[in-house]
Amino acid sequence: MVWVRSPVYFYKLNETYYFSRAIPSDLLHRFNKRKIEISLRTKSEAKAAKSAAALSDRLERYWDSLRMEMIYSRELGLRVAPNAKTTISAKSFSITEALALYQRLKGSGKTKLFFESSERSMRYLTDFLGHDDLTALEISDAGRFRDYLFDRGMSSSSVKRIFSSVRAVINLAIREQDLSFNNVFSGTFIPDDEAKIQRLPIPTDTLLNVQHECMQMDDEPRWLIALISDTGMRLSEACGLLTSDICLDGAVPHIKLVVHQWRRLKTGSSLRQIPLVGTSLWAAKRVVKQGHQFAFPKYCNESKCNANSASAALNKWLKPRVPSDCVIHSFRHSLRDRLRAVECPADIIDAIGGWTTEGVGHQYGKGHSLSTKYMWISKF
Repeated sequence: MVWVRSPVYFYKLNETYYFSRAIPSDLLHRFNKRKIEISLRTKSEAKAAKSAAALSDRLERYWDSLRMEMIYSRELGLRVAPNAKTTISAKSFSITEALALYQRLKGSGKTKLFFESSERSMRYLTDFLGHDDLTALEISDAGRFRDYLFDRGMSSSSVKRIFSSVRAVINLAIREQDLSFNNVFSGTFIPDDEAKIQRLPIPTDTLLNVQHECMQMDDEPRWLIALISDTGMRLSEACGLLTSDICLDGAVPHIKLVVHQWRRLKTGSSLRQIPLVGTSLWAAKRVVKQGHQFAFPKYCNESKCNANSASAALNKWLKPRVPSDCVIHSFRHSLRDRLRAVECPADIIDAIGGWTTEGVGHQYGKGHSLSTKYMWISKF
């Protein structure tokens, strides 16, 4: 019996495996290089072997399609004009290059989060594909990529967000590089979660107990929780405050929520003034007394607002003190219920919390005054 050893199309360099395969001689005229070499992004030989085999199989099918195309062209008497535009089959453009192009053109003025999120989304894609070649994408890859993300335990909203980022990167590459193929990630069906987690408001008695404990502990993380508890601010909004955004002078103490380079606001409605009352007023005074430039220097500086770190730490502290379905964001739900309980009009609730109010009429005028918002928020 004669044993035939299968070819190996990968090698190891600095602990990482790479795919390497020469382009067949009869197809060299279609490409701008003689060999394909890309990182397989793994240190596991088993994973590298699987990825290399999958990529090699895709390339074989791709090359076979090009050979058939040449046969049909000869039968029909067609040939490529000398000055014809180079198509995707004659170009080599990688996913890594597409990401670099996207970040260079779209990244001006964007925060670090923009770069991290787009890089993370494309890393998921290359980890799934096992290669870095845009030319090797197939229509079926989109559906399998969706299933891959769900299998990782991601929610529907997370999968949709990743697909949105991947589509944007590839669409820009297609336009800028004049690549002649359609984006396989456009129009992919992504089902909604069967059971979305409902963030419940924190019960009033529990909220009062948390506020009391925050005042007893009297430290920066507890000031942050206390400030959110009676204002309903998003965690990132509060983390990114400057001390100068807190206005304690004047008839109505309040917070000015404005855009900062280290922390943008979620929507246009998020740009607002929030009256300070109760425990939030106490926390604001404690913050101002410290005299720092940033209200919460533990979680924010001139380069970034680390709301994710704050969320992990604060939710860990809150967990044994609130019902199981409640988190730091639940204070925001509580604010809405507390304002409903005192029969505050819905549009004023939206103005306090920074929610977008439906209807064209609400876009006219200057909106509700600080004193009007204070009148209602001071009632609960």
